[in-house]
This record gives sequence, structure tokens and C-alpha cells, in this order.
Amino acid sequence: MDPDAIRERATALCEALVAGDIERATQDFSRELRQNLGEVISMLPLPASEATVESVERGGSGFVVVLRLVSETDEVMVQTRWKDRDGSPTVVEASHLSASALAADSEAVAEEDAAGDEGG
Repeated sequence: MDPDAIRERATALCEALVAGDIERATQDFSRELRQNLGEVISMLPLPASEATVESVERGGSGFVVVLRLVSETDEVMVQTRWKDRDGSPTVVEASHLSASALAADSEAVAEEDAAGDEGG
């Protein structure tokens, strides 16, 4: 998993959001995020008229990607955390940059981190 691969998947997520294709937009979401999909979707300004990848940075055992999402009436920055899951870049966490609440259950993410760090 390298920054270019992460940027490519994050860009695809942005394109899917602008196209209104939530299924395609969430294809790289972890099982935990999919279980809380309503919570994740509720933080996004939909329908999105513009979505861009603002930054991709290595952070811990994964990557932190900031997305800028624009609708007719709103603009938000969403921070996503990506990790390698079964050989694929996967979104394991999402939050508004201005909010401390996480879309993913923090305990589940901590368990994933522990399992991922032990496994290599």
C-alpha cells in the first residue's frame, strides 16, 4: 500500500460521491463502517457537486486522507483513515475534521489495529 494507490482509491470514492453512487463510494469501507453506514453518510453533504482529495499522509500503520466535499449549501472536510485489509486499501475510520466523534466504533478500530500490528 503506497500513497499513490491510496490517492487513486480515495479519488474513486470522491468520483462516486459526485455521481451519487453510494454503493461504489463505500466499496472500500471496512465491515465496521458498513455496519454504521447511516452515520457515515449523514456527515457527507449529499448530493455532492464536488469532491476532492486534499491530502494523503502516512499515519501510524496506515494513511490519513482528507477529503473536501461540496454541495449546493455546504462544504465539509472529512478525515478518513485507510489501512491494508486483505491486500486492499480500506477505509477504517471517518470523521469531520472539526468533530472528535468517529464514524467507526473506536473499540473495533483498536482491535483491528492490534490484530493488524501483530500480523505484520
